[in-house]
Amino acid sequence: MKENTSGAKNTLKKISDVCKLIFGYGIMIVLFAGGLTFFGYVAALIIGGDTATAICTWIYKSFIPVMIYASTILILFGLVTMYLAGEKALTPGKKNMKSEGEK
Repeated sequence: MKENTSGAKNTLKKISDVCKLIFGYGIMIVLFAGGLTFFGYVAALIIGGDTATAICTWIYKSFIPVMIYASTILILFGLVTMYLAGEKALTPGKKNMKSEGEK
């Protein structure tokens, strides 16, 4: 019985590790893409006119909503990953209190 339990834990650990990898790279890509919007706005500022309006409108109405949806999905994916790994990072505990100076 214990062998089966440890096998299940190992499987969950492997799944969790892969999910953490996907979560990490996904969040990195979304943050990088969100940062690129700055350069789009700078380019629009330099170009000016109707083209700048089109660039800013496209960024605001098409690009940013996709980034928001992607980041929301990735955050939920990260929370599920933490649940599978058995991590309790979002709950206060004695370890967290000691690191903050509370005893």
